[in-house]
Amino acid sequence: MSQYNIGDSRVIESREVGDGVTIRRRRESPDGTRFTTYERIEKPNLAIIKKDGTRELFDREKLAIAIKRSVGKFFASEVEVEEMISDIEDGLYVIGENEISSKQVGDKVLDELAVRNEVAYVRFASVYHEFKTLDDFVKILEHRRHQKLDN
Repeated sequence: MSQYNIGDSRVIESREVGDGVTIRRRRESPDGTRFTTYERIEKPNLAIIKKDGTRELFDREKLAIAIKRSVGKFFASEVEVEEMISDIEDGLYVIGENEISSKQVGDKVLDELAVRNEVAYVRFASVYHEFKTLDDFVKILEHRRHQKLDN
């Protein structure tokens, strides 16, 4: 592939990706090479306050790795995981704060999993809440059952 800047290319086609936040552009460089770029609206940085009080920037990739590690096989595709991560990220921005606790992130993940896949919800909850006994599983299942009855 040639070494041109994106600014040297021309846009052939633009379309919004299904998430409504990303734009897919087909481009052509001066030598005729075609390629695709994806553009997302840049949002302000979110700082995540961890349990030990340290702060780090929100990282979609780190969240994706954590979700895939704990429950990835319960989803049909990478697209489904990406959609869930986008929904979680959007939910964090709706809070309206620049700093979010890691607990709030975990709770958003659980909220999304509860809607999408109950088995994945329980698996993630077991890691997130650091289950040690069978009673811990029973409690989360009872909690989930009550949530479903309330809805």
